[in-house]
Amino acid sequence: MGLYTSVCCVLLIALLTVSFTNGEDPYRVYNWNVTYGDIYPLGVKQQGILINGQFPGPQIDCVTNDNLIISVFNSLDEPFLISWNGVQQRRNSWQDGVFGTNCPIPPGQNFTYVLQVKDQIGSYYYFPSLAFHKAAGGYGGIKISSRPRIPVPFDPPAGDFTILAGDWFKQNHTDLKAILDGGNNLPFPDGLIINGRGSNGNTFTVDQGKTYRFRISNVGIATSINFRIQGHKMLLVEVEGVHTLQNTYSSLDIHLGQSLSVLVTADQPPQDYYIVVSTRFTSQVLSATSILHYSNSGGSVSGLPPGGPTTEVDWSLEQARSFRRNLTASGPRPNPQGSYHYGLINTTRTIRLTNSAPIINGKQKYAVNSVSFLQPDTPLKVADYFKISGVFSVGSILDNPTGGGGYLQTSVMHADFRAFVEFVFENPEDTLQSWHLDGYSFFVVGMDGGQWTPASRLRYNLMDTVSRCTVQVYPNSWTAIYVPLDNVGMWNVRSENWARQYLGQQFYLRVYSPVNSWRDEYPIPKNALLCGRASGRRTRPL
Repeated sequence: MGLYTSVCCVLLIALLTVSFTNGEDPYRVYNWNVTYGDIYPLGVKQQGILINGQFPGPQIDCVTNDNLIISVFNSLDEPFLISWNGVQQRRNSWQDGVFGTNCPIPPGQNFTYVLQVKDQIGSYYYFPSLAFHKAAGGYGGIKISSRPRIPVPFDPPAGDFTILAGDWFKQNHTDLKAILDGGNNLPFPDGLIINGRGSNGNTFTVDQGKTYRFRISNVGIATSINFRIQGHKMLLVEVEGVHTLQNTYSSLDIHLGQSLSVLVTADQPPQDYYIVVSTRFTSQVLSATSILHYSNSGGSVSGLPPGGPTTEVDWSLEQARSFRRNLTASGPRPNPQGSYHYGLINTTRTIRLTNSAPIINGKQKYAVNSVSFLQPDTPLKVADYFKISGVFSVGSILDNPTGGGGYLQTSVMHADFRAFVEFVFENPEDTLQSWHLDGYSFFVVGMDGGQWTPASRLRYNLMDTVSRCTVQVYPNSWTAIYVPLDNVGMWNVRSENWARQYLGQQFYLRVYSPVNSWRDEYPIPKNALLCGRASGRRTRPL
């Protein structure tokens, strides 16, 4: 612990010096110590991953364009990385925190992330990205507020609550990883948790007559969830950094990796009410509850928690289509969100991605366009920078489904900087898929059942769809997105079902600019960790 304290003090002094010499945007400094610790999410003692002794970890509260200096000391006995779900890392995939971009932090060592939440607002979260650590915790919320002079399309709420909900297993993450390494699928989750606890483990206190903001993220690894509050309506106001049309809902589906926020007015008789999450599209329905407590409550919760949808796909599809962009509201900048007319831009390329579940060498794997991602011995971004051959080959995954059997490959797809690309996710399986793209917020232009064809474009929403970083694809269905590739880097495209991601349902998109300029991409950080075939090399002069 003495080494940890010394490292943090030195870094804090150095980074505060930087903040005084670069005063254009504020700096926020965080010092995190990552440890194991006993946790009891479902009443059973488990080994969890804690940050500064907390599960969930500390929340990051920041403002558009803030610089975040996050010093992470790894006190585990295995390598560790943190990734930042939804933070776009503009020109800076070096900070993305996945193995395709970063060498892991070795046990007993430190790495300092230097991020900027450039031109972003909204609700997100961070999580551990290696070795199935996500099943042990180590995650926390990220709240990016608007700058004071930027108008927000609703009155300031009386309070702001973060809810990190998702499925949970009673087995330790090492046991779950061993199951997958053995070529098998995971069992069904044991339960759901809210902010690290099982049913009725959290209470959210409100004053009658006031309105509150709830930021909800699905941080699970296996199932979609539905969120609802007994006797209360929810006004949707934001989806992953986009102000939405303010439609009212009694319950909301939130798929793996997704985040959104709602306004809830405490306009009911003063008592306690259930907050409920339950699994979606599962034969066995799991649920967990928390308490919405009126400060002048005259009684505890009564009756059964309200029920929600279970396996209804059409209901969820129609709800997803109802999420629309507020065209007149400001986003992170003062100009209206509708000023970018994405529907008038011609796409330069169409990429069709089909998920599958092949058996390869006798073991269960998952694949994209028949390629099951093979983890390299050196991070792709590092190998690319040092021009180390043999680590990966650009073009090792095709733009269209092959229809062939699955095979292992370190799959990297080339993309041109400033291209405007249509991605179509095609799901021929009976399970819902959830896809995430690091480095970007994309326009969800269409989703429907059946097979996608070029004629499907006639049904696209080219006017006011939301943009987000994680999108669902319903069973035997497709989802289409438009992506302006304006962020150079090596970006992870992955399943948010963590077993599928771990067993190969991911690849990397190499967005390339031939101009070697800081205008397009920041250089390798001076403190970048080097490993694999890059061991012993130097980054840049200190």
